[in-house]
Amino acid sequence: MKRLTKNTLAYAVSITAAMSAASSFAETQITVATVNNGHMIEMQKLTPQFEKANPGIKVKWVTLEEGVLRQNVTQDIANKSGLYDVMTIGMYEAPIWGERGWLQAVDTSGNYDANDILPSIRGGLSYKGTMYAAPFYGESSMVMYRKDLVKAAGMEINDRDSWEHIRDVAAAVNDPSKGIYGICLRGKAGWGDNMAFMTAMANSFGARWFDENWKPQLETKEWKDAVTFYVDLLTKYGPPGSSSNSFNESLALFNEGKCGMWIDATIAASFVTDPKQSKVADQVGFAQSPISVTEKGANWLWAWALGIPAATKNADAAQKFVRWATSKEYIQLVGNTNGWAAVPTGTRASTYQNPKFQKAAVFAEAELKAINSANPNDSTLKPSPYVGVQFAAIPEFQAIGTTAGQMISGALAGSMTVDQALKSANKSADRQMRQAGYY
Repeated sequence: MKRLTKNTLAYAVSITAAMSAASSFAETQITVATVNNGHMIEMQKLTPQFEKANPGIKVKWVTLEEGVLRQNVTQDIANKSGLYDVMTIGMYEAPIWGERGWLQAVDTSGNYDANDILPSIRGGLSYKGTMYAAPFYGESSMVMYRKDLVKAAGMEINDRDSWEHIRDVAAAVNDPSKGIYGICLRGKAGWGDNMAFMTAMANSFGARWFDENWKPQLETKEWKDAVTFYVDLLTKYGPPGSSSNSFNESLALFNEGKCGMWIDATIAASFVTDPKQSKVADQVGFAQSPISVTEKGANWLWAWALGIPAATKNADAAQKFVRWATSKEYIQLVGNTNGWAAVPTGTRASTYQNPKFQKAAVFAEAELKAINSANPNDSTLKPSPYVGVQFAAIPEFQAIGTTAGQMISGALAGSMTVDQALKSANKSADRQMRQAGYY
């Protein structure tokens, strides 16, 4: 047997070390937590393209319903558990968590072109000018409606109709005997679920979450008027079980032709106009959100974005994935793969400037108009101390909004009156704000 010399032994050690390093590199796995929306499902399907371009990285997906996702990622990041390397968060979490040092800043260097991101979207995901999450898609809210049903009823829908007019149209097209309901709206409890819609609606009635001294305002006439109108509207002209419906349930109803109108996230426009998904794709019209006494805050502003927890042990791989999934090149990839009407929208100016997108997306103009009209810094008729359209960007809001959502969903389900719901929600909010030392 040949004896190992000092040189051959050193060579063997170096080879073993190199192989070990290569193996370790090849086994880098990042875990991405995301919401079960259509664009995220598509991102998972396209992930092999990322893995092919980055052979040292594998992506593991954890896909959750919206409310469960919020709970899981909030708990994980607050506890610094490190379960996720990339998490899907929004405009509420990004600046608060960025300020607390819970998130890594997004790497916007090189050819990422952060200046191409729509200013309101970029600003909403930043703290002191630093972006702490990169937008995968952005959205506002708007009216989506069945042109055929509205026309047959002798009605019209236009930008910024009054809520009273929307109610009249809902009544005119409502025909439960044929499985058609006048209007579909979110009813499922959650600060980012029914309260996203409800807050934008309440804003238009002149409501606000807090006065200038941070006192909760949920028992005011404006809130009572808005919630009473909402409950009455859905009870008379909405589908059965509306208190359990979120975005995905309403989307399914609309695509089946069961909703005369649906007021929800602009991102839905690409789904309801897709003949592969929607039975009424060729009959969908769009309009800017309804108002009552003011346009301020009448439609929300949101972005589902990808953030990297400070506790991740795979920061470099996570940054590469976030840059890929939120890049102009990714949008091009989706456009080439699935068609330009299917790309994630609401994030980059270049998307709206692309002739292929303009031709394919009949909703593009209405969507961009809604996004640009939302102003998180001036979203209430009366002065308010918070930033945010459909939420107040303070750490306490998640608990406050969740409780309010449960109460209002209860009122919609008929288990309590509107007055009881708002009284309970206001009492809970007051307790939270006192404990947090706001007054």
